[in-house]
Amino acid sequence: MMFEDFSKLIYERNTFVDSCRYYVSLLQHCIQRKALAEAKLIHSHINQSGCMGDILLHNTLLNTYAKCGSVVDARRVFVQMPKRDVCSWTVMIAAYSRHGFPEEALILFRQMHQLSVKPNRFTYSSTLSACTILASLKKGLEIHERLILDGFQSYVSVANALIDMYAKCGRVETARHIFDRMSKPDVVSWTAIVSGYAQQGFLDNALKLFNEMPQRNIYSWTTMITGFAQNGHGEEALVFYQQMQLAGVKPDCKTLASVLMACTSLAALEQGREIHGQTIRSEFQSDIAVMNALVDMYAKCGSVEDARQVFEIMFKRNVVSWTAMISGYAMHGCGKEALHLFEQMKRSDTRPNGVTFVGVLSACSHAGLVDEGYRYFDCMRENYHIQPTMEHYRCMVDLLGRAGLLDEGQDFIHKMAIKPDAVLWVCFLGACRVHNNVELGEFAAERVFELDPENPAPYVLLSNIYAAAGRWGDIEKVRRMMKERGIKKVMGCSWIDVNKQVHAFLVGDR
Repeated sequence: MMFEDFSKLIYERNTFVDSCRYYVSLLQHCIQRKALAEAKLIHSHINQSGCMGDILLHNTLLNTYAKCGSVVDARRVFVQMPKRDVCSWTVMIAAYSRHGFPEEALILFRQMHQLSVKPNRFTYSSTLSACTILASLKKGLEIHERLILDGFQSYVSVANALIDMYAKCGRVETARHIFDRMSKPDVVSWTAIVSGYAQQGFLDNALKLFNEMPQRNIYSWTTMITGFAQNGHGEEALVFYQQMQLAGVKPDCKTLASVLMACTSLAALEQGREIHGQTIRSEFQSDIAVMNALVDMYAKCGSVEDARQVFEIMFKRNVVSWTAMISGYAMHGCGKEALHLFEQMKRSDTRPNGVTFVGVLSACSHAGLVDEGYRYFDCMRENYHIQPTMEHYRCMVDLLGRAGLLDEGQDFIHKMAIKPDAVLWVCFLGACRVHNNVELGEFAAERVFELDPENPAPYVLLSNIYAAAGRWGDIEKVRRMMKERGIKKVMGCSWIDVNKQVHAFLVGDR
């Protein structure tokens, strides 16, 4: 019987063979097609059929809801099951891990243990995934110890989950030890250890292993592209992407999002536009991660109008979407547009986070909106219960500094709930330079000398303040200090896009 006929036949009960196996077959079709609505229809019919006592049917129904993305329905089936086996527990744990509920997955695993239900290798793999999502090395170690006692450490799927867990929890050498002990690592094993090295910034190790891989897939390539992009090697990421295309591997959503990140870091607008074209041709415009990356790329590459156009056509937006657009406006000095968009966000169902407020406060700073800055800073703490981080304090100091309220800025710094860092004092020192305040400039410079003595910025800024005041003797003292301490001014670096190739050059280059 064709699956397409089911919605018609569901109302013709006489045509159905009341067989649990028949329902299992239909549900498996639902899994293949992610057909949640049809699964619910089948579930309703099962309730009337008398097959609800069959554990295989229950597990298939549970798995169908999990694979179709409805964790709530999966949980409801799980709770109502008259009898559960290891498969039932494993499917529910996997559903929680896969759909962003790692704490619930670990709670369920603990309940399973308390009821003396023996886990299998798939249970351990899914539970380790929950530990990975939480970046909980402590819980991961506990699970590792338990699976060794149960004799599951030799299974490839379990070893892969262990490699991934240790690598993402910062223990990449432990991950490598497990990888090296595997007798037959598969492509997932190789990709997991390459990813571990790449995410921790060990790109040479990652590249060496990537080149040794007996076979590669889209995930392997994407891992390297993402590693380069996230670690500030945008040019290498784009080169790798070209190599991937030459190898005949088609990109997926994650690949394109990472390539767009590389374009953003290089301010490579034309190459970003090309990737945008690929997202359209590949029909990835419904993927929220790709669309967020496009908004961010256009905004940071100087085309805030294109960023807004992408933002407007998004089928769905999350906090990253709103934050990218607000921050883009702030970056381009469009403070009022940023704040207007933030007010729209507040009226939507999306709750702002700390990064959103960095964008909002930055918008206030660039637009010189001091009162609004204070209001949003208080709103963040009182209405959303977000504790200010150093980034938020820097934005407020920048706001007050740009407005020339240096005494108020110094008072704000002294009242901070956390100790100001060197970057914040450099920000305040920059404001002192703009407004030619020698006294406060000297005070700020001293703080940076204490916190970050090798940073050349305070020496340069203080010299500029002295120059504006005509204090040439003090300039000489600063230069002498730099020489004695071995401090050298960092040369300026710029990028230029010529014929779709990004070139970097330093001051004095030809």
